[in-house]
Amino acid sequence: MHEDGRLLAIRRADNGARQLPGGILELDETPEAGVVREVMEETGIHVEVDELIIVHKNLPCGIVALVFRCKPSGGTERTSSESTAVSWLTPDEVSERMSEVFAVRLLDALDGNGPHARSHDGKRLIAAG
Repeated sequence: MHEDGRLLAIRRADNGARQLPGGILELDETPEAGVVREVMEETGIHVEVDELIIVHKNLPCGIVALVFRCKPSGGTERTSSESTAVSWLTPDEVSERMSEVFAVRLLDALDGNGPHARSHDGKRLIAAG
C-alpha cells in the first residue's frame, strides 16, 4: 500500500484480469520472502512486508492464498512476462476494475481489522458457516 492509500495492482498477461501481484512460494522460501520476490518480479517495485491481512481459500481448487500488507521501499514500476500493466489504484478503482474475490483482498488491507479468513468459489465470496 502506498502512503497515499493507493494499492498496487497488475493486469495479468495470461488472462487480462486486474489482480494483486503474487505467486507460488519456492520450497525453501518463507511467505514474506516470497511476497518480496513476487512483487519485484511482476512490478519492479521492492516492498517491505508489514503484516498478514488475509487467508483466502479457493474451495473448488483447494488453493490457499496468504495476503500481506506491504509498503513500497524502492524500485521502478515495470511490466514483466506475467504482467501487462502495473498500476497504483484508489479503493474505488479497485472496486470498479477487479473481480470481487481479488478486490476484497486489497480493500481488506485498508480496514485495519485483519487478519481475515475468507473462502470463495473462484469468482464470488462464500459466507462463513
